Amino acid sequence: MLPRFLWRPVLCSYRALGSPSRSLTVSYRNLSCLALLHKGAFAAPTSRSLFCAERPISTGCTSLQVKDKRVSVQSTSDGAPPQNASHKVKEAGRDFTYFIVVLIGIGVTGGLFYVVFEELFSSSSPSKIYGEALEKCRSHPEVIGAFGEPIKGYGETTRRGRRQHVSHMEFVKDGIKCMRLKFYIEGSEPRKQGTVHIEVKENPASGKYEFQYIFVEIDTYPRRTIIIEDNR
Repeated sequence: MLPRFLWRPVLCSYRALGSPSRSLTVSYRNLSCLALLHKGAFAAPTSRSLFCAERPISTGCTSLQVKDKRVSVQSTSDGAPPQNASHKVKEAGRDFTYFIVVLIGIGVTGGLFYVVFEELFSSSSPSKIYGEALEKCRSHPEVIGAFGEPIKGYGETTRRGRRQHVSHMEFVKDGIKCMRLKFYIEGSEPRKQGTVHIEVKENPASGKYEFQYIFVEIDTYPRRTIIIEDNR
């Protein structure tokens, strides 16, 4: 089927020639030429349309490549940043600082445990000596008769009424370590209070402190002194 714009030359050639036979020949020639023209006219646009169709495809591929590049860049930015030498040095310094802090904490904690152990469980600690002397006072018959039971001991009393630790004094006598302690006791007898005086000396062989004397002074009337132990 020929397009509408090609029918007009065919009709004009047919009217000009006049003869049916010639017109038929011319018509066939014209038709063949027109068919060639028709074929060429539609072939060129076809190739042109294909070329035009290829451009969006190539453009689509380009955009696809750009998108792929963007995705790769995005994945790089989302991932872990590359670590250079300065960054590694900073991390190593920070880890070393944390390690030093942990070591200091462990050292302080160990020192506190050592002090607590020496204060409570060591035989040479004032608290340990105070506990042993108080037990001797509680079991002594003369002390029980003077103060009554139960007997309790305490350290120095502050102005606000708070009782502190037992007062003690360490010194060296003839090259031997010695210690003197003082604390207070009271029992069930009203207004009865006593002061306990202690002196201990270190045994060079065992390294433990041994009692030199323990005696109790009754602070209320009638005043007197109760000797619990005397090894001088």
